[in-house]
Amino acid sequence: MDLVLRTIFVFFLILLVTRVVGRRELSSMEPFDLILLVVIGDLVQQGVTQSDYSLTGTTTVIVTMASLVVFTAYLSFRFKRLRPLLEGEPTLLVSEGRLLERNLHRQRMSVEELRAEARQQSIGSFDDIRYAVLETNGKVSFVTKG
Repeated sequence: MDLVLRTIFVFFLILLVTRVVGRRELSSMEPFDLILLVVIGDLVQQGVTQSDYSLTGTTTVIVTMASLVVFTAYLSFRFKRLRPLLEGEPTLLVSEGRLLERNLHRQRMSVEELRAEARQQSIGSFDDIRYAVLETNGKVSFVTKG
């Protein structure tokens, strides 16, 4: 039972940390970030299983974690009000060519990063953009004016 409780705690801790870190940072991982994720994974495993290296302990942790993923996906599907908490919400960054700096600042995204995203989609100017939206997966979607 101790393994299950620790797994549940760590699952919600990871959910909280990913919400705080922000989707923009998670979508653009550098090599250091990848290494950091591997290290975090190892630390999580040690925190959950402590010194239990048995097959039963491993199975218990994996089944609990998988059950929590399915459960939170079901909650997100079934209860629309929980969706922003569990999955996040899209954020409008540009509206009718006008940069929404407050939203950009809130997402810890620079104007230069947004310009680079626009250039990658062959958009030369913010004036050409009807809407730019930071999606829940960390990618920026553009709707152009013409």
